[in-house]
Amino acid sequence: MRTTRSRAGRREWAGLAVLSLPMLLLSINNSALHLVLPTLSADLAATGPQLLWIVDAHGFATAALLITMGSLGDRIGHRGLLLAGTAAFGTATVLAAFAPSAEVLVLTRALAGAAGAALMPTTLALLRAMFQVPEQRAAAISWWVTGFIAGNVLGPVAGGLLLELAGWRSVFLLGVPVLALLLVTGPFLLPEQRDRTGGKPDFTSSLLSAATVVLFVYGLKELSTGSGRLVPGLAILGGLVLGWAFVRRQRRSPQPMLDLSLLGDRAFTAPLLAVTLMVFTTAGTTLLLAQHLQGVLGLPPLQAAIWLLPSTVAGIALSAASSALTRRFRPTVLLTAGLLVAAAGTGLLAVADGPAAPVLLVIGMIVLRLGAVPVMTASTSAIIDAVPAERAGSATALKETCGELGIALGVTVLGSIGAAAYRSGLGDAVPGTAGAEAAEAARGGIGAAVELAARLPRAEGGELLDRAREAWTAALHVSTAVGTAVLIGAALLVWRAAQRKR
Repeated sequence: MRTTRSRAGRREWAGLAVLSLPMLLLSINNSALHLVLPTLSADLAATGPQLLWIVDAHGFATAALLITMGSLGDRIGHRGLLLAGTAAFGTATVLAAFAPSAEVLVLTRALAGAAGAALMPTTLALLRAMFQVPEQRAAAISWWVTGFIAGNVLGPVAGGLLLELAGWRSVFLLGVPVLALLLVTGPFLLPEQRDRTGGKPDFTSSLLSAATVVLFVYGLKELSTGSGRLVPGLAILGGLVLGWAFVRRQRRSPQPMLDLSLLGDRAFTAPLLAVTLMVFTTAGTTLLLAQHLQGVLGLPPLQAAIWLLPSTVAGIALSAASSALTRRFRPTVLLTAGLLVAAAGTGLLAVADGPAAPVLLVIGMIVLRLGAVPVMTASTSAIIDAVPAERAGSATALKETCGELGIALGVTVLGSIGAAAYRSGLGDAVPGTAGAEAAEAARGGIGAAVELAARLPRAEGGELLDRAREAWTAALHVSTAVGTAVLIGAALLVWRAAQRKR
């Protein structure tokens, strides 16, 4: 039975506010970037590939170093690593604000991503140490998730205001006061937490894990662009080979960087599977829906973002109250129910058509978000509860890495399914007078088809636009139907795993 001393007090709850700051900042930073891309690209004369790297460099660096940073925090201490990562992240964002060229901006984004990898697992590991009572820990995790979701709302709003008032460079300085507050208060409010028996850092394993994730995610992202198959295929193959070498080294090591025995525990693997497949479906669906709102419904980018805002607000409201659900229901119940609710949301997207389509799309995204939130909170709680406090960094790093892989897989798989369905539905609607390059671009996505239709004569352009919108609507229906099946399958797997465990 836990003693009264184990309950969190005012210091721990104040520390939770400090731990929420990095997640809020990371979320704001990433969500605001897309808004300023057109302005900064014109200012820095960035090419198309450079713009992609400005966006992707952060994610690549974060995904590559998550497992390394989680293990390093277990060994040297999570508070020290969090503060060092915060200082590095702040430095990188300041350098990004004054980047003189696109190449320098890519480099600073990569440095910020590497520092961000230190922030994500350390915050959850410290949360695990600070909140020992499960009920309090569930509430703390709910607020931690709320901070991350809130950043998705605040990022575009704050970024838009700063863009109007002070230019795109000021957006990168948005989080500097927040980082300074964390550096000042962290040493007093956060405890130190480390595995004193963890041994020295394993640099070979760190290199193998980083190379595995970078090659695999890079290959998936390149496949999603449809630019070629050979190089992405070789990258994925290389990632699989290095991943096998990493797993082999962990099994032979007396003090592995990643405890693979956790994967044999259904209390750990079931929530890991649930969160990975949830992110898989959400990422792919959001990508397709954003293009649908602009290409099919004809909404400008800002209005499209506003149409998606109710789902985010609903997610914030539910995440703030999800600790009550965590106290009342077992993780398996929340994971299964959340996956099924999310499946109902994607199911609505799969049938949205005709005059009622806009309403069904908004409701579908709200329902999808309402299902995703309990999966995120319950999976985080279950994964943290399944490991001892001194190994929480490695466990949460594995969860975040699976999330990054889920995003890449969702964009690639669902995006490829949607692209294939769109191309098939469009057929020979592109007129021969459009030119080979423009015709191929129009067959690749609804945005290019809309642009081409605007340049063609009215009759030909109108016919192409109608066919393209019909084809993209069918593509959205096919992709979201696949996402629905994935979520239902995940719910069945999670439920069966719980039954076998009992």
